Amino acid sequence: MSIGPPSIKYLIEAKIEVNGVVDRNDIIGAVFGQTEGLFGTELDLRELQKSGRVGRIEVEITSQKDNKTVGTIIIPTSLDKVSTAIIAASVESID
Repeated sequence: MSIGPPSIKYLIEAKIEVNGVVDRNDIIGAVFGQTEGLFGTELDLRELQKSGRVGRIEVEITSQKDNKTVGTIIIPTSLDKVSTAIIAASVESID
């Protein structure tokens, strides 16, 4: 599994728990939607992916019997610590 640029410095790993059943595309859409325009073009995930500073966003989820979805979001970056922490904080704000 190739998850990012060859110069990965950090991996953002976020646990996610959703009441209801969602698929990975919903979660990836929420990540992009939550961070879009938040910090200008400098930290726009789409632009960072185009430039290779953020790798492919991986989502691993399972649906539970109690109508919940749980999983992990993994975002590889070659950004500095501060920029990575800002992106991680914005991802953390998703349900």
